[in-house]
Amino acid sequence: MNEEKQVDTHFQNKRDGKRIVLAEGKASQLRRPPIGRLPRIARYMALAIYYEDLIRKGHVHDYTEIATLGHVTRARVTQIMNLRLLAPDIQEDLIKLGRIVEGRDRHSLRTLQSLALESDWHKQRQHWNRLISS
Repeated sequence: MNEEKQVDTHFQNKRDGKRIVLAEGKASQLRRPPIGRLPRIARYMALAIYYEDLIRKGHVHDYTEIATLGHVTRARVTQIMNLRLLAPDIQEDLIKLGRIVEGRDRHSLRTLQSLALESDWHKQRQHWNRLISS
């Protein structure tokens, strides 16, 4: 005797019109979106790394071209790119900042500008440790 087994199948439509199977089985197996949002400074840090890569690979020539393409000022691009002047471990900390569930961002681009313009990484780390412990 053949028994048919029913399985719930969940699909997702992609931009190109194709459908992909997300999960078969119980709906609880579907991957839930993470709660909260990424801190703005983490997104800026990722953007700075991305912009630097675009310049290095020759896809864009300079900050002016990035500003034009992104519809922002050259000053804003410079502020974002200044994050690349931070010590590598601080950059990593920024990328790894936890999601924000409620309230305001703890760190701002303005706060980190003075830190980034300090050329001594040891002093940067001291200041950063004071910032994250407060």
